[in-house]
Amino acid sequence: MSKAEDKDMAASETAWREKLSPEAFHVTREHGTERAFSHPYHTEKRDGMYRCVCCDAPLFSSDTKFDSGTGWPSFTDPAVEGKVTTHEDTSYGMRRIEVRCANCDAHLGHVFPDGPGESGMRYCINGCALNLDTGESGA
Repeated sequence: MSKAEDKDMAASETAWREKLSPEAFHVTREHGTERAFSHPYHTEKRDGMYRCVCCDAPLFSSDTKFDSGTGWPSFTDPAVEGKVTTHEDTSYGMRRIEVRCANCDAHLGHVFPDGPGESGMRYCINGCALNLDTGESGA
């Protein structure tokens, strides 16, 4: 990595730290995980669009949210095709599929093939990686 790239990364990290809460920074920029049942979005019932806490991209609609019993907000599908990307994650001795924001590369959570509905998927997302926009519903 060049010195210029090093400097850009440091500046970017500083900007993210200023914008995000310490927990949101840890989860979205350092690929962390919030404690189960710790964020109010896991029981949230209001309609709206869940957006990326980092860049405000629309990610998940409340129309696809369900109670998975895991302690994290869970969704059957992204709101808009192409707004999330998936990546193999072999951390902690497990093989999982990580979910990131396609716009800013923020770590959101993981997706598992044990969800309800047609897709059969469960997007298990950290609440602190999201902002709920109640003025917008659906995709």
